[in-house]
Amino acid sequence: MALRVRTTLVTLAISSVVGLGPAAAADRSGVDGATRQVERGAREMGQGKVLEGAGETAKGIGNTIVEGAKYTGEKLGEAGKAAGPTAKTAWDRTKEGAVAFGTSVREFFSTLFQ
Repeated sequence: MALRVRTTLVTLAISSVVGLGPAAAADRSGVDGATRQVERGAREMGQGKVLEGAGETAKGIGNTIVEGAKYTGEKLGEAGKAAGPTAKTAWDRTKEGAVAFGTSVREFFSTLFQ
């Protein structure tokens, strides 16, 4: 019985590590584009076009915040999807272990009173 529990725990640990493996990459191009917009605005300010550069930089900062939030949301969603099957498997294995334990207890008592 102890071997079965140990095997179940090792299986759960390995499946949780494997479940957090590489997921589909979120689209980062929006964040990169917004970052380049900030850089363009800073260059314009360095070239003496302060008003145009400040406007471009401010827009770029706003876009960076928006695109960064979208990217973060996508990555969190991917992490949730990656963990989902592992959590379901863990629950299924726990349930199976409880059923197996109950069956072995029932069999023990049935053989004891025969």
